Amino acid sequence: MKTQLSKPARSHARYTEEYKKEALELWRNSGRSAAKVAAELGIGAPLLYRWARSKRQADQSKAELITECRSKDTFYHFFIAVWSAKEAESRAMKPNTYCLVVFALLTYFAATLGVEAVVPPPDGGYPSFTTAEGTKALQSLTTGSANTAVGWYSLFSNAAGSFNTATGAGSLLFNTADNNAAFGAAALLFNTGGAHNTAVGAAALLNNNVGFENTANGAFALSANSNGLANTANGAFALFSNTGGQSNSATGDHALFSNIMANNNTANGNSALASNTTGTGNTAVGSTALSNSISGNGNIALGNNAGANVMTASDVICIGAVGADVGSSCYISHIFGATSSNGTGVFVNTDGKLGTTTSSKRFKEDIKPMDKASEALFALKPVAFRYKKEIDPAGRSQFGLVAEEVEKINPELIVRDEEGKPYSVRYEAVNAMLLNEFLKEHAKAAQLKKDLESKLGEQQKQIEALTAGLQKVSAQLAAASPSLADLK
Repeated sequence: MKTQLSKPARSHARYTEEYKKEALELWRNSGRSAAKVAAELGIGAPLLYRWARSKRQADQSKAELITECRSKDTFYHFFIAVWSAKEAESRAMKPNTYCLVVFALLTYFAATLGVEAVVPPPDGGYPSFTTAEGTKALQSLTTGSANTAVGWYSLFSNAAGSFNTATGAGSLLFNTADNNAAFGAAALLFNTGGAHNTAVGAAALLNNNVGFENTANGAFALSANSNGLANTANGAFALFSNTGGQSNSATGDHALFSNIMANNNTANGNSALASNTTGTGNTAVGSTALSNSISGNGNIALGNNAGANVMTASDVICIGAVGADVGSSCYISHIFGATSSNGTGVFVNTDGKLGTTTSSKRFKEDIKPMDKASEALFALKPVAFRYKKEIDPAGRSQFGLVAEEVEKINPELIVRDEEGKPYSVRYEAVNAMLLNEFLKEHAKAAQLKKDLESKLGEQQKQIEALTAGLQKVSAQLAAASPSLADLK
């Protein structure tokens, strides 16, 4: 049988795996001795024997691996090991330990899976679990592992960073850190040392430099962020202007668009908190909610266009209402002018808890008559007044009591603020005391009426007795003197 192989040129330092495979197949299929086949190929018989031995060992390793995977579920244990490493890191390990553990596990499995690879190998596959496709993708890689770069200059500057994924032209171009994921042209383009970032969308997290644990989903989301951390932006241009703000969450087109350095804001809705630049701790839920707020802190708005009138004030709550730029205020729509029959009043205590009062005996103890306690009302001095301009700009005339004056008479009749100072009067208690005094006076009037009726009855009896006596005297006189009878 004529051999179909020829010896490679001497300029080749090594025989290719494909050449070895074909040489062994020629030996097996020709039925000739190793010496004859080797001579025809221009190689030594010992070399052919060595190739055959290596092939048998590789086949044996492959068979053993298949058996091990089927019997011990090796890959399952591999992923459990990775997960365990992550858990250990969160409890005690140093920041890079997890990456090292995973790298070690991948290296172990690379050795375990040391069988023949597919031929030809997949395009773009490189050592250390690396994949690169596109002009100069991962061009600078040295020791980094498990990176994937697809696109023009994607992960171009990455040398030692590991576990990064970049898909899109220029994505993660300047990255040198670990555990970043960028999907979209120019996503995380200028990131250098920031880690654990995820950017999905053209120019998402474009200018991020050292910020970490940021998530941006949408074109230009968190585009200006440089060193801000733990921010989440979902929507085109969400948190667009943020540079160093932390722990912000924006969901919706242009949500928190102008935020720069402020922290701990939450915006859910198109253009929610869009004008905020330095305000912190704000929460806006609804399209354009708190959209005009610039620097206020601790504001809460719920509903479409809620809090639209709030610009610089802080601690404003707007529920379904546009509110006003007045600090420490609360606006709730659809309550004023709405009647709730058979209901009861709502009160708020110094902790901000809303509730109603109850009069059921089930909730009371030490019940006794008010008696003379209500007589304190006689010392109260009702006044006419006007609230200060910041409370009532219209300056309408009001009527009521002064809490400080009431406190001097009965401290139980006032409501105190968070600092313990007199704040308001418990007018519902005053009403109960008025009722007690009314009932006391009513009882007195009833008794007077009863006494008067009794006296009137006695007087009537006396009048009737006198009348009867007079009639008797008149009769006697008439009988004694007929002339007087004629006069009558």
